[in-house]
Amino acid sequence: MTILVTGATGNVGRLVVDELVARGAGVRALTVDPQRAALPSGVEVVVGSIARPATLAPALEGVEAVYLAPYERTAPRVCELIREAGVPRVVALSGSSVGDVHEGSSGHGFAAVERAVDAAGLARTFLRPGAFLMNLLGWAPAVRERGEVRSAYGEAAQTPIDLGDIAAVAAHTLTTEGHEGRTYVLSGPESVPLRELAAAIGDALGRELPFVELAPDEQVAEWVGYGMPADVASWLVETYAQAVAQPEAPTGVVEDLLGRPGVSHREWAKANVAAFS
Repeated sequence: MTILVTGATGNVGRLVVDELVARGAGVRALTVDPQRAALPSGVEVVVGSIARPATLAPALEGVEAVYLAPYERTAPRVCELIREAGVPRVVALSGSSVGDVHEGSSGHGFAAVERAVDAAGLARTFLRPGAFLMNLLGWAPAVRERGEVRSAYGEAAQTPIDLGDIAAVAAHTLTTEGHEGRTYVLSGPESVPLRELAAAIGDALGRELPFVELAPDEQVAEWVGYGMPADVASWLVETYAQAVAQPEAPTGVVEDLLGRPGVSHREWAKANVAAFS
């Protein structure tokens, strides 16, 4: 069985490659720069990108499944090519923000990719993770430079997920049966307020880490100052407010599919402590 991994050097795609290799699957990795990819031995590397659909034909020859990274602009054409190649299975990375109406929501792009997959009539599985634990790295500069975490809505309780758990679910659904037509909403194993996430980073560092609560407009201004589009910053602050009023609850899907606990926020903090040091 040969599986094509698009976005094979991206944050999730690179981990999907490793998970598939560990499962003994044949992996074909799509990348624009094979020399920099540093992919495992035994992985077939094909030069190309879903951003340039004309490069996909060689990559799709003879594959039995595709891991589809989310790229809205070319998704309709990419999905047409997958259908024309007769690929029997697609696992597409999406997001739990699908359905959000805020103009800055990432859900609009994810929904467009899902529509393209369904319009092409592909046998598919959608993976919709929520907030990433990796997003906490956005706190790293303030931790290193000021010795503090700065955020609005410290009581916002989210269920952030480790990228490795997303990749493991992707590999599982690519290599086992019973997932066609399913949409899996993925979460971390616990609902944790932002303030407690900061405390876990402090524990990993071995010192107290003050939490500086920002007003919502201060948070938006800070993010915009870092280069984030204003509408995206507004949407993210809105998601924090919602997570105060309605704390997120774990979906349990990672545990059900993989038969093991998902990575906790404390485990993640210990594994990434160098980024905050």
